[in-house]
Amino acid sequence: MMQKNSTSDIIMCRETANRTLNLDALRSFVAICETGSFRRAAARVHKSPSAVSLQIGKLEELLGVRLLDRDARHVALTDQGGTLLGQARRILGMNDETLALFRRSALVGRLCLSAPHDLGVSLVPGLLRRLAEVHPGVHVDVRLGTSDAVQKGITDGSANLALFNDVGASAIQAHDLFSEPLKWLVLDGGQAVQQDPLPLAVADVGCAWRDAALNALQTVGRAYRIAYSSDTSMGQVAALRADLAVAALPLSLADRDLIEAPSHYDLPQLPLTHIRVADDGSELARAFVELVAADMRPRPRVATE
Repeated sequence: MMQKNSTSDIIMCRETANRTLNLDALRSFVAICETGSFRRAAARVHKSPSAVSLQIGKLEELLGVRLLDRDARHVALTDQGGTLLGQARRILGMNDETLALFRRSALVGRLCLSAPHDLGVSLVPGLLRRLAEVHPGVHVDVRLGTSDAVQKGITDGSANLALFNDVGASAIQAHDLFSEPLKWLVLDGGQAVQQDPLPLAVADVGCAWRDAALNALQTVGRAYRIAYSSDTSMGQVAALRADLAVAALPLSLADRDLIEAPSHYDLPQLPLTHIRVADDGSELARAFVELVAADMRPRPRVATE
């Protein structure tokens, strides 16, 4: 004789059913980990920062742990968050692989993508993963260099795609992906900004941020010296944390230790930095650009933080 389910059994079943990980929330969580910012993650997943924050809150409530330590400028993974990151990537990978089985793209071939070192670490992996989801038959070789060398790859035909940082009008035909302000960043409470001549941490010759910093200082007649040079912004950040120099870097790199130089130091204004992508006009390259541009297209904000 079949027994009827008790009320407690029914409640338990409902609770179990409700304890299902939300794929959208996991995608937002991975985006935060990869971009280091709620704002950039929100742009990637096409939500407002407050909506992403709400997703993470619900995810933490579901799992019963804190996943991220965050303040106004800094986001860091907790130990539990690090555990979830690997699991989330596997879950999303399985989801995307399953979808790809039923949404096969006819595009096949190989592309050469040229990018500066910073974007090669921060932005390119996510873009390649997205391309593999939509066009699994397209394979990409990545070459890293300065922004000048990256753009030259398009003009001399050695690359199909160029992803680069830029300041001002682009020297080549390109699509704008997103922009943010360059700021003079310093160690909070540090002494480097008080020195004369001003010690600078810069990237190699050919970097748009380096050119913007030097041009701004030369325009106002401010004396400076190159105190530290690195091919990545992380090298510049290391110099700032050691209080060896100041640097012109995107505002998104500011955190609890690195702040915008106070106004009383009277450092010159800096322009916006733009992330752009250019292509050689081939079908495969155009498909990549369209995919990237669609993924990063600004969406209306439905709420504020």
